[in-house]
Amino acid sequence: MPSLAAGLDRHPGIWRGSELARTACPGIATGFAALDAELPGGGWPCGSLTEILPQHEGIGELRILGPALARLAAQGKCIAWIAPPHLPYAPALAAAGIGLERILIVKTAKDGDSLWAAEQALRSAACGGVLAWPRDIRFPQLRRLQLAAEDGRCLAVLFRPTQAAHEPSPAVLRIALATSAGGLALSILKRRGAPLSRPVFLPAAPPAAGNNPFSGFETHVDSHTPAAAAAGSVPARLALA
Repeated sequence: MPSLAAGLDRHPGIWRGSELARTACPGIATGFAALDAELPGGGWPCGSLTEILPQHEGIGELRILGPALARLAAQGKCIAWIAPPHLPYAPALAAAGIGLERILIVKTAKDGDSLWAAEQALRSAACGGVLAWPRDIRFPQLRRLQLAAEDGRCLAVLFRPTQAAHEPSPAVLRIALATSAGGLALSILKRRGAPLSRPVFLPAAPPAAGNNPFSGFETHVDSHTPAAAAAGSVPARLALA
């Protein structure tokens, strides 16, 4: 019996209620030490859904993903953007170390097409990361995306409105974003492990530009530039009809 108990204690799917869960594979470092310290695996989870619920568009939801996306691009992995509300600012992506040749933007006409595209991108094993902005999604559809993320073993992030926090979700990580003292307050609504009662605070001012390749990333990428106005800044190879 003691050996059985010891084996269970080492199982990655079992953890004590007072600690973070163990993971079979390490997460992708977020680039923010305070956030990494509160996430099982020490970063963004791979092979499972993450939901980010911003207080409003452009608050910094892409800034917090910047370092991880740059790391994936540097590894030669593609990053799919499924139906983003605005076209990302290509010069800022390049300046942040995210190779434009690794970005795939999928434009869709309706929600069903967006969900189908996200599921195919997740299952393809061709993407290191999939970012999606579903406008209307139900639990069965979320479950399908969770299973697809498990198959693809990639970073899977859904951006949803704050009211979605009151709805059930199979996502293993849910983070609400709000402004606080000029910076960002990240409330971890759900994670595998002990709950976190306090928000994680990220200051607005990044380190000196010489030490931080993501300086200005939030300002330009999380902008409210309409797709039509931004189109001239995005190379044609970035967009897929």
